[in-house]
Amino acid sequence: MRRIAIVGLGMAVTPHAKSLLDLKDRVEVAWAVAPSEQRRAAFAARFPFPTAASLEAVLGDPTISAVGVLTPPNTHLEIVDKLARAGKHVLLEKPLEITTARSEVLVAAGEKAPVTIGVVLQHRFKPAAEKLAERLAAGAIGEIVSCSTEVPWWRPQSYYDEPGRGSKARDGGGVLISQAIHILDLMLSLAGPVEEVCGYALTAAHRMETEDLVTAAVRYAGGAVGTIGATTAAYPGFGERISFIGSEGTATISGHGFRLQRHDGGGEEFTPNIAPGGTGADPMDFPHDLHLAVWRDFLDALDAGRAPRVTAREALKVHRLIDALLEAGRSDRKVKVAQ
Repeated sequence: MRRIAIVGLGMAVTPHAKSLLDLKDRVEVAWAVAPSEQRRAAFAARFPFPTAASLEAVLGDPTISAVGVLTPPNTHLEIVDKLARAGKHVLLEKPLEITTARSEVLVAAGEKAPVTIGVVLQHRFKPAAEKLAERLAAGAIGEIVSCSTEVPWWRPQSYYDEPGRGSKARDGGGVLISQAIHILDLMLSLAGPVEEVCGYALTAAHRMETEDLVTAAVRYAGGAVGTIGATTAAYPGFGERISFIGSEGTATISGHGFRLQRHDGGGEEFTPNIAPGGTGADPMDFPHDLHLAVWRDFLDALDAGRAPRVTAREALKVHRLIDALLEAGRSDRKVKVAQ
């Protein structure tokens, strides 16, 4: 039995807490930490985990080997650095931090300790994504010549009226780093690195500091081209979509399913029994299946002494893509993506 803690009892905690209840045969939650007495009380009314007001309860407990960090992005570096120095492994909610520079420092802190840092980019754990990754790697649609990604989500103005929401200081940005990061990370894992981007990033439909609409053309390192569209202005919110065009067919992952069609008439369709959600006004309106898969992979990685599927260093790739998309939007020119 592994003793763990979770830090941060805000909006993101529910799917994690539900996952840890499902994993009660593998983990014991020693502490659920938040400085707010109100949040601790609300959490304790829903979940049977002990609560604490300070990270010191975790840092001072040598029996705790791993910690889930679910706090706002601008707190990640300080918290992860303290945990790494104390020898605690970390499962970190996305994004890594509010800037790529701070994210790189965070990665270095984990590697220096050294401790394992996994990142909650749960869309990689979609059964459809896992199956499609196998098909693409096997050449099911031939050489990929195009990959395009669409994230047409919706958030009402009240979402951005929350203090810090959509700001550079707390969140690090808007739709790209807070919402689309999940699907962009999945896209990179399936299509490979993006080499160059050009496009637009603007605040179109909300009163907020950062972008809520991005449209871009991209060129992949392997030679394929495509588009990226991401927004929180598409009422009432629709499922995300990644589409591939290959020399021998096409494939599309849409929501939790995928469809593959080959020139020779063959094909495959996969629709799992997982309810969609989180694309509209309620960002937490989704089942916790994928978070459970993330936690299982993280625990398996610790037990086996291997890296989790999405490491902190791996997550830097999507941060660098987001940087390039925003720079292209500001500069009206083609921008190379740092690798």
